[in-house]
Amino acid sequence: MLKIGVFGAGHLGKIHIGQWQQIGHIDLVGFYDPDDKQAQSAATEFGIKRFTDIEELIAACDALDIVSTTTTHYEIAKRCIQHGRHVFVEKPLANTLEEGRELVNLVKEANVKCQVGHVERYNPAFLALGEQKVQPMFIEAHRLAQFNPRGTDVSVILDLMIHDIDIVLCLVKSPVKRISASGVAVLSETADIANARIEFDNGCVANLTSSRISLKKMRKMRLFQRDAYIGVDFLEKKTEIIKLKDGDAPEELLDLPIELANGERKIISVQLPEVAQINAIKMELTEFANAILEDKPTRVSVYDGYQAMDVAHQILKKMSLHNEQHNV
Repeated sequence: MLKIGVFGAGHLGKIHIGQWQQIGHIDLVGFYDPDDKQAQSAATEFGIKRFTDIEELIAACDALDIVSTTTTHYEIAKRCIQHGRHVFVEKPLANTLEEGRELVNLVKEANVKCQVGHVERYNPAFLALGEQKVQPMFIEAHRLAQFNPRGTDVSVILDLMIHDIDIVLCLVKSPVKRISASGVAVLSETADIANARIEFDNGCVANLTSSRISLKKMRKMRLFQRDAYIGVDFLEKKTEIIKLKDGDAPEELLDLPIELANGERKIISVQLPEVAQINAIKMELTEFANAILEDKPTRVSVYDGYQAMDVAHQILKKMSLHNEQHNV
C-alpha cells in the first residue's frame, strides 16, 4: 500500500487530507504543519498523526503531497526528491523560475514521479471534451472571483490566471511568440485585475482576463477554430460545442439550418456533451497515486508546471513594464 504524507494543513491542505482518506489503496501516514493552531485543528478533525519533523515524515512515506505556502514548495519538494520520494506539488510549482527549473532537473535526475496541482485539467467540463478535435486559433478566458484576503500575497496572475495559462498551453501545441499584459493593484499590494494577450507561433491568440475583485464569480473559456466554437464553463460545469456542417436537413434537436451569403446551405450543429459528476481534486490525487503504482506518466508533469510558471512570470514582467510606462 502506498504511504502518503501531506505538507500543509491550511484550507486546501485540509481538503487534500480529506480526499486522501477516501482513496482506498493508499495509507495516509500523517501531515506536517508548523502552525500549531492549524495542525491541532487538522489532527482533531481527521484523526491523523501530526509530524513535527520534516525529515521524519519524508522517511515514513513513499510520496508526499505538498500543499504548503508557495514560498516553501521548492525547499520541501527538493528534500523529498533528494530522498527518492515522489511528489505532488500544488500550483504554482515554485516561487521563482530558478526554483522551478531546479525542480525539473531534480525530478529528472532522481527518476521520481512529480505532478503539479493544476486541478482544472480534471474539471469535468474540460474532460467532457473527450476526443473532440481541439485546434483553437483564438481563445478568450475570464476567471473572476470575489475578494478574499487569503491568496493576496501573490499577484492575480499566479493566484488565478495560471489555471487558464496551463489549460491554454495544454491545448495550443505551439511555442509562445509574443506576450503583452496590463494589470492594476486595487485592494492589495499586488495586481488584483489583469489582462494578458498571448500570441503563438502557429497564429493562435489567447486573451486572458483574471480578477479577484469581481462582484460575481466566473470561470469561462471560449475556443474558436475553423468551423467550430467550443465553450467551457469551469464554474457551472457545462460544455458546448457548436459546429458548422454541410447539409440543409437538421439531424439533431438543436441543429439549426442557415443559408450563407453565397447561397450555400449549412447546418449549425449544437452539441452539449455529458459532464460527469466527479470530484476534480480526488481524481487528480488518485491519478497521481496510480501513476506511481503503475509506473505511468502524470497528467500534469513537473515540466508542464514549469511552463505555466514561465509564461506567468513573462506576463508579470510585461505588466510591470506597462505600468511603469503609464505610471500606474
